[in-house]
Amino acid sequence: MRKDALVSPFLFALCALLILGTPTAKAQQVANNSISTTPPASPLSMPALPDLTHRENFSAAMQIIVLLTVLSLAPAILLMMTAFTRIIIVLALLRQALGTTQLPPNQVLIGLAMFMTFLIMGPTWQRVNNDALQPYLNGTLDQKTSLANAIVPVRDFMETQIERAHNESDVDLFTDFAREPRAATWDGVGTLTLIPAFMLSELKTAFLLGFKVYLPFLIIDLVISTVLISMGMMMLPPALISLPFKILLFVLVDGWKLVTLSLLGSFGT
Repeated sequence: MRKDALVSPFLFALCALLILGTPTAKAQQVANNSISTTPPASPLSMPALPDLTHRENFSAAMQIIVLLTVLSLAPAILLMMTAFTRIIIVLALLRQALGTTQLPPNQVLIGLAMFMTFLIMGPTWQRVNNDALQPYLNGTLDQKTSLANAIVPVRDFMETQIERAHNESDVDLFTDFAREPRAATWDGVGTLTLIPAFMLSELKTAFLLGFKVYLPFLIIDLVISTVLISMGMMMLPPALISLPFKILLFVLVDGWKLVTLSLLGSFGT
């Protein structure tokens, strides 16, 4: 006897039992639901969300999420509201003035600019820690009040730098564009208006400092070019000859120290 002859009746009987048993199971389930008087809990019901304004309701998982979010926004905050913009622009112009396009490397310049930023912003961040962060962690301030206290030292730093650079007109520029009345005092200037005004002021100041750094090296390039032309060596690139002299001059006058001192002094620290 073939095995197919035994398998086919077995499959037919199994299919018949499944077809006949499905309505019975459904009827039994309907009967059970009709007998039960308690309605089942909806699987889509959501639990009540805790009040996140209180520190005790802020779970560890949410704290990690907020910490990662702040870390992802840290580069933007560092660029917009600190001394980093001015420092990195001046250092980049210095490297271009020397003629060494790849030396020092970008990692070295950014690292130097970051540590100088930490040094300049140290008092401001200390105020933020004392007035906002520590009271919030201790539970004496709520989240909204802590954030309001944290922005005050940062605003003071930005306002001071705008006043030192005499770039108050940048604040009026963004205030007029926002169609807001010009404020008589800094308290009337919104933070969203103060931040771009501060960045524009920093760009102006950075390029002015960069021009002062660029000027001595430009004079060396002009002298070398004049000497080469007078000697009839017009095919020789002047940058190739002036590079050793610019490096020698920069080393003899202790250029890195002078540039660092000028940058730190430009912030009034």
